[in-house]
Amino acid sequence: MRADVFLVEGGHASTRSQAQRLIAAGVQWRLAATLPWNKVAKNGDDIPVGAELQLLDAAEAKYLSRGGLKLEGALQATSLDVHGLRCLDVGQSTGGFTDCLLQAGAAQVIGVDVGQGQLHERLRADPRVIAVEGLNARHLTPQALQEGCEEALSVRTEADPDDNDTQPEAPYAWMRNGGMVDDEYDDSADAKEHEIEAFKAERATKAKDRAEGRLATVRKRLPGREKDDITPAFDLVVGDLSFISLTLVLAALVPLLKPEGRLLMLVKPQFELQPGQVGKGGIVRDASLYAEVEQRIRACCADIGLQVIGWHDSPIAGGDGNREFFVDARRAV
Repeated sequence: MRADVFLVEGGHASTRSQAQRLIAAGVQWRLAATLPWNKVAKNGDDIPVGAELQLLDAAEAKYLSRGGLKLEGALQATSLDVHGLRCLDVGQSTGGFTDCLLQAGAAQVIGVDVGQGQLHERLRADPRVIAVEGLNARHLTPQALQEGCEEALSVRTEADPDDNDTQPEAPYAWMRNGGMVDDEYDDSADAKEHEIEAFKAERATKAKDRAEGRLATVRKRLPGREKDDITPAFDLVVGDLSFISLTLVLAALVPLLKPEGRLLMLVKPQFELQPGQVGKGGIVRDASLYAEVEQRIRACCADIGLQVIGWHDSPIAGGDGNREFFVDARRAV
């Protein structure tokens, strides 16, 4: 079996990309304790089914994605204790930040992402997590977030479901299965032909409305999620966004912070600069531009009521090799 597939199917990695990073960091296998270890040189190397596996550097496997390692470093740099906090994860994706927050003791993480179906199933099934999908962070409002949470926590059923018990009895129903009738049979309660046709037409119209999404529905919380807190006010907001400047998003996040709530956002310089300032492959090669990015983010925060209390290097580079940062800010009272 391919080495990267072996790691995923064996539960050593959550995705093949994570498995490939683990292989790059060092992986070896053996078929028995008395046999020597075999080092995996590349992702396509074959590992026999049933082999014992050893990770030489398991850091990549600590969280569901490398984002967890980035946020872990930022929490350490800021000495921020998230134990018991309600957190909002903007740009949740597969859930690296969410995973880090939960492992650090967060009480709840509500995640927002413009995409669909990206969150890892382990987190999706965690009762401390609410995943709001299809919501653009730029258009985030307290009302939109609450509505998204209700949808995520609920199941919809038809407001007026079909009731087969009300189906009219067809004329001459007594004749089915070889039925018999005598002079005492009373057919006055049997439905008339026009009533049967009207009933069929009503059912057909309802089926068409159902197929086209026009049928009225009612929303009910899923079992076990009835008491989930969806108040749009958080102790901490974190985020990892791509292809958009934070200056276009931060203003929408301020109303979601509690008084003196903290904000810890990953800053990706390639999305904060003008196209002409970014080199080939989307890499920022001019280190002097980092100061420009920092100044731009600081100015944006000051304009919207956020006090910047720290600016930190991300402990690891982005997947494309870009240097990244974290801005640590507090909502001004």
